[in-house]
Amino acid sequence: NAEGGRAVGLSGKDGNMVTAVKATRTMLDPDSNIEKVIDLGFVGEPDKVDLALLNQLIGHELIPVLAPLAVSSDGQTYNVNADTFAGAVAGALRAKRLLLLTDVPGVLDKSKKLIPELSIKDARRLIADGTISGGMIPKVETCIYALEAGVEGVVILDGKTPHAVLLELFTNQGTGTLMYK
Repeated sequence: NAEGGRAVGLSGKDGNMVTAVKATRTMLDPDSNIEKVIDLGFVGEPDKVDLALLNQLIGHELIPVLAPLAVSSDGQTYNVNADTFAGAVAGALRAKRLLLLTDVPGVLDKSKKLIPELSIKDARRLIADGTISGGMIPKVETCIYALEAGVEGVVILDGKTPHAVLLELFTNQGTGTLMYK
């Protein structure tokens, strides 16, 4: 707003923009070797995205700033991982690009060098062989989800790099890892 834009703060709950289901995870008990369900509390995963409210805002030159909260069909509020939330909304919008800012240059190979481009197939292979690990796995999984939902390309880039978004959008080489179908 201070720079002349007209930002509007919303959450996925507003207008039932994003509905969610309770997230579930399982863990193998090391003693019994039995898989157990872990209760993550009020953590959800996007189920459906309704674009009606967003489309109205965009049509009036407003900039929606979305908090990753969603509501379930029974009215329960869930916190959704911000990357997952953004991927669901971008997929519903059939966005040309989704930019995920993080604190690393992008997806790195085993020698810690940036991988500038990555297909879904290659990303799955790098997860399976352990090249993509830790906190990068959910980011890459979000990229895959968004691409499969209709986003043309997803870029993971370092938000600490000065002008990273401008460099990504307005240069041929970009600054992060571009993921594509």
